[in-house]
Amino acid sequence: MGWQDLAGTAWAGTSELWLDPLGNVAETSPCTVEIASGAVRYTWAFRGAPHQGTITLGGEGGVFTDSFHSPAPMACRAVPSWALVDLAGTYAAGDGPPWGWRLTLCLRPPYEGAPETLVLQMTNVAPWGEEMRAVRMVATRT
Repeated sequence: MGWQDLAGTAWAGTSELWLDPLGNVAETSPCTVEIASGAVRYTWAFRGAPHQGTITLGGEGGVFTDSFHSPAPMACRAVPSWALVDLAGTYAAGDGPPWGWRLTLCLRPPYEGAPETLVLQMTNVAPWGEEMRAVRMVATRT
């Protein structure tokens, strides 16, 4: 099943945001995810302030925007993987070398009574290659 097969579906769940550099403490909020033809749209909140994002898919990858993470659209390239969507891009981080950003969209099958679950994950990739948790949204169909 590809992300196109999920077009028109809506999901709701919990978003986790890691601002802790060690990745041990997460801020949580409710989230929604909508799969459209050619795009993934989501909402979440940080300390009560609403945020939204879009991953527009096409060509050799897509474009990512988020009212919290990315003030300007970030072009991303597709990365071969088992995920429904796997995109990678880079962004400037001060005066140093660029950092990476990775987005994956996965569909967990039902398991031991748990329902089918959509997982949208975002990670920062340090210039030395280490991937660090940034966001994980875990949602079920509404």
